[in-house]
Amino acid sequence: MTQPPHDEPTAEGPDELREQVEKTRQELGQTVEALAAKADVKARAQEKAAEAKEQAAAKAGELKDQAALKAGELKAKAAEAAVRVQDKLPDPVKEKAVQAAEQARAKAAQAGQLIQEKTPEPVRAQAVQGTRIARDNRNLVLAAAGAGVVLWMLCRRKG
Repeated sequence: MTQPPHDEPTAEGPDELREQVEKTRQELGQTVEALAAKADVKARAQEKAAEAKEQAAAKAGELKDQAALKAGELKAKAAEAAVRVQDKLPDPVKEKAVQAAEQARAKAAQAGQLIQEKTPEPVRAQAVQGTRIARDNRNLVLAAAGAGVVLWMLCRRKG
């Protein structure tokens, strides 16, 4: 027989020897499981992908919140600027602007009514569905529009 390691005491009886063997088997089983987990590249890649997906979702949420906050700030600043400009306008100009806005609103309503009357039902249904999809995926639509503008600017600069 071989000599036991110096850090483990020798068994004094068969029961103690069985306990040591069982303990060694458990440790060996745990070691084999750990090695098998490390060797399973597919599972590790899936775990990494899941972690990356979670991190991306968290970051997207943060960016969405930041964008909403900035949009609110910009909206408030625009409203303040509009009030300042409106206060400086002479009364005749204000009245003409109000009349022009009312006329434009009325013409837009007439045009909308005419379009609705002339558009076939399937086309209207698709338009409603497209609007709903765009509204549900607003961030994606905005990102695509931004990318389109950047691409257009780059092509324009090169040309």
